[in-house]
Amino acid sequence: MPVTDVIADFLTRIRNAGRARHNEVLVPFSKMKWAICQILKDQGYIEDFEKLDDNVQGTIRIKLKYYNRQPVIREIKRVSKPGRRIYVGAKEIPRVKNGLGIAVVSTSRGIMTDKMARKLNIGGELLFTIW
Repeated sequence: MPVTDVIADFLTRIRNAGRARHNEVLVPFSKMKWAICQILKDQGYIEDFEKLDDNVQGTIRIKLKYYNRQPVIREIKRVSKPGRRIYVGAKEIPRVKNGLGIAVVSTSRGIMTDKMARKLNIGGELLFTIW
């Protein structure tokens, strides 16, 4: 059965793998998921990721990060959904846990963190929050 919200599916796979204490999780490849993985690695939420070719679409292997046997990702929450898109301006981007977490925004210049979007003064679609 095809998935209608690929980002929600991606986030759910990461959330479930973390709760089940898996070391890694496999997700279908897309350029948007690859960009999100780069942000998560840069911000220290995942250990590493790589693309595996399977002669069809490809797969991303994400190695999850743990600290004192607890997943680094405490909560990951989808904000904008296919049924209700949430767009914010640069000044309206929310702070997650008073700056301890991040919000990921899809802008005209690509996918970026809330801090980078505020710095560049661009708004966009608020994809998800993580802390």
